[in-house]
Amino acid sequence: MIRIKNLRKKFNDLEVLKGISIDIAQGEVIAIIGPSGSGKSTLLRCMNLLETPTSGEIWIDGVLLDKSSLPKIQPQIGMLFQHFNLFRNMSVIENILYAPKVVLGKKKEALMPKAENLLSQVNLLDKKLAYPQSLSGGQKQRIAIVRALIMNPKILLLDEPTSALDPEMVKEVLNTIKSFAHTGMTLIMNTHEMSFAKEVADRILFLDQGQIIEQGSPKDFFSSPKTDRVKSFLEKVL
Repeated sequence: MIRIKNLRKKFNDLEVLKGISIDIAQGEVIAIIGPSGSGKSTLLRCMNLLETPTSGEIWIDGVLLDKSSLPKIQPQIGMLFQHFNLFRNMSVIENILYAPKVVLGKKKEALMPKAENLLSQVNLLDKKLAYPQSLSGGQKQRIAIVRALIMNPKILLLDEPTSALDPEMVKEVLNTIKSFAHTGMTLIMNTHEMSFAKEVADRILFLDQGQIIEQGSPKDFFSSPKTDRVKSFLEKVL
């Protein structure tokens, strides 16, 4: 369970998040949509303290997320960024194994079977010794997904994971994300892919000007939006 209470974030005089409060159940798949600059990325970054909230609280499984609890909680939270952030001087398998070896203290020999299994699931086992510069954007993002999943996160945050991809590569990454949605991991994703949100999400959150304006199941949200701001947004993107 994730519980966010009156979360606010300011950058100097600019208030980006204006009192976000929401509960997210274990295993729930959440799609956050809204115009650019609405605070979607900042919200995700606050949820693992990549950005420090100005005020408010984030609770994860009954533990308040702060600097003292972060070392215990952070390994349970994976994050996928718009850009892949792979180490260029490491092979694919070295990129995947780096965090569990350094953060969790696990041995390469113990990790390799799971790493190879995950690579097989995303059809990239043959690339395990390749280096990032030889991969396509879609392949890099699938490797980044494997790198996150090998940590066995309870929560996975995805910040526009297809926005840096060419259109023909978007489908392969979305299919990969679909394959592990609804498997018990809590999934929270910022996205402009409305068809994906409709198909995969349990709940849609519409964020605008730092506030949750509307939320609901995909069926209700897209068929009968309740506010003019949401209606206007959907008319532009659908």
